[in-house]
Amino acid sequence: MTGFQTLFYKEILRFWKVATQTVTAPIVTALLYLMIFGHVLQDRVQVYPGVQYTGFLVPGLVMMSVLQNAFANSSSSLIQSKITGNLVFVLLTPLSHWEMFGGYVLAAVVRGLMVGGGVFVVTAWFGHLDFVAPLWIIVFALLGAAILGTLGLIAGIWAEKFDQLAAFQNFLIVPLTFLAGVFYSIHSLPPFWQAVSHFNPFFYMIDGFRYGFFGQSDINPMTSLGIVAVFFLALSTLAVRMLKSGYKLRAGSH
Repeated sequence: MTGFQTLFYKEILRFWKVATQTVTAPIVTALLYLMIFGHVLQDRVQVYPGVQYTGFLVPGLVMMSVLQNAFANSSSSLIQSKITGNLVFVLLTPLSHWEMFGGYVLAAVVRGLMVGGGVFVVTAWFGHLDFVAPLWIIVFALLGAAILGTLGLIAGIWAEKFDQLAAFQNFLIVPLTFLAGVFYSIHSLPPFWQAVSHFNPFFYMIDGFRYGFFGQSDINPMTSLGIVAVFFLALSTLAVRMLKSGYKLRAGSH
């Protein structure tokens, strides 16, 4: 386990050395979202009975921060290592593909949860939260961070330059998180867009996470948990196979 622990520690140290950029900045961004949307819509929108809009918004912002930062951690680490050429020092070690997978994804989970925890601390004061089912909060936060950490690993392996990774994030990750019910309930959408939202896996992560606070959700939380778990297994299988084959990591592997 020494190799895994070393890689994990290296990944934690990598984002912690620039914590102002990787941790503090996303927290401030989420706070700005809350202040703007909460101020404008607080007295005009009520999504769930007995739940103020600001309270509804807080879990969505927390989970959005968890997802985006977990993805950013693993994806940026891989692409930076590939472009600067220091990834070879990881590949030369006797690390198994499982150890590499665990090291990168767990570090992404740590960063995602750290940012999400910070967002919760600074935004929870603005809305009343009940914590109806704390276990659901923990499960969906961990699964969501692990999924986006794995997706970031896949994107980092696939991308060969920063432009490709930026396109992956800007045209896939950001739209999927913003259109996953962070700022609204899908029941407020026209029927067509409600149906489209059900094909967005990020929606189930955020909806299940929010259920833990209010005991209310757009989808049965067991259904959300099943979909999220299957999505995680599928992505993990793909990521491990890419690492095992050396796809775009070792010379001659494409």
